[in-house]
Amino acid sequence: MPELPEVAALRDFLAEHLVGREIVRVLPVAISVMKTYDPPLTALEGRTVTAVARHGKFLDLDADGLHLVTHLARAGWLHWKDRLPDGPPKPGKGPLALRVALATGEGFDLTEAGTTKKLAVYVVHDPGDVPGIARLGPDPLADDFDEAAFARLLDGERRQIKGALRDQSLIAGIGNAYSDEILHVARMSPFKRVSSLTPDDIHTLYEALRTTLTDAVERSRGVAAGRLKAEKKSGLRVHGRTGEACPVCGDTIREVSFSDSSLQYCPTCQTGGKPLADRRMSRLLK
Repeated sequence: MPELPEVAALRDFLAEHLVGREIVRVLPVAISVMKTYDPPLTALEGRTVTAVARHGKFLDLDADGLHLVTHLARAGWLHWKDRLPDGPPKPGKGPLALRVALATGEGFDLTEAGTTKKLAVYVVHDPGDVPGIARLGPDPLADDFDEAAFARLLDGERRQIKGALRDQSLIAGIGNAYSDEILHVARMSPFKRVSSLTPDDIHTLYEALRTTLTDAVERSRGVAAGRLKAEKKSGLRVHGRTGEACPVCGDTIREVSFSDSSLQYCPTCQTGGKPLADRRMSRLLK
């Protein structure tokens, strides 16, 4: 799933390639991606893109005051085309979900792999009308998101740190991958309770959050849309690297699996050398 750093890079890429250019066609291929119907997609045609913004994991194309908002979900992606194929795309069982064509002949496709379809597209006058944006917590890279603001967010939380970091209504933009990375940098178990954090723990976690996300944004800056997935994977230290050696201590990176996802961690760096129980096999070790 694209998270804050990749969506920030896509925003920068699209701002460079879209702003000042006219949209001539918006062609839905998979109707299931459309979450709004008024205004219709055709209302975007003939409008000029004036800005591109990011709200958490949402991309927002402002076309003369009308917004095309996209959430790529777990298996969605954006593919830029210097020259779009001739003729309209054909509906079918392929991954193509939506095509946006510019007057220059350029444009982009939104695709979604797999059978679970969660990619979402909205056309709204105000991005705040999108429910997922309306409920977003603060952006963790915003100038005013300091350690005190972070501490206030965590005050009263009783769940595990992993779940808190991924909650978009608490903090916007962090998903499964970067929460693993942040916790590895902070040397904390993903299942440590937020309520057990000391002031020193909160300081450590805040620094890990800011440095991990800032570094990832910098690595992604200027990378073309088509190479962002590979760039993300190359920069991850524990997420998606089950069975590999931890780059810090050399211990074997382990995994805990859930019904529809998994997390990765280093026992030596994060859990005092104690492996966590895989939920597929037994109850979670506390």
